[in-house]
Amino acid sequence: MPLTGIHGNRRIQLSLGLILGILFGFLLQKSGVTEYSVIIGQLRLVDFTVVKVMLSAVVVGMLGINILKSMKLIQFHPKPDSLSAALIGGLIFGVGFALLGYCPGTVAGAVGSGYLDALAGAFGVVLGSILFASVYRRMKGRLLNKWQFEKKTIPEILKVNRWTVVVPLAVFIVLFLAWLEK
Repeated sequence: MPLTGIHGNRRIQLSLGLILGILFGFLLQKSGVTEYSVIIGQLRLVDFTVVKVMLSAVVVGMLGINILKSMKLIQFHPKPDSLSAALIGGLIFGVGFALLGYCPGTVAGAVGSGYLDALAGAFGVVLGSILFASVYRRMKGRLLNKWQFEKKTIPEILKVNRWTVVVPLAVFIVLFLAWLEK
């Protein structure tokens, strides 16, 4: 079945999401980024495992989605964003990360690995999601839509072919990762 046939099939989407989520958690665990000491080492700038994993994922994802777009298997649908939403989300994320030492992805992987301290973070993710959902409609019009950005990708904003941005950025990230290994 072509990828375009998946768009309207909720069962396939959920199954694919579950499979990819399990794979993502497995890879997080195998890379070591679900370990508290690795995350704290990153925050202290003495262990760059987290940066290496994240930047590797950025390169693979960036190249992958742009190759799929070139093959006309996917379409981009950028969502509008706003500075206020980014600031509020960043503040909530940062406070949670600083207090617990896990982000939402690593907390799920840590719970799956059996780290009991991560259960508090998983509880916080669920509670925070419920609280956000309960106030979202009131915040959306008043606060979250302040200082909106355009619904465009970086190459669209720069008015260049997407590969003009993707390839140099991928090369830069790979060189940076090689430098980190030294």
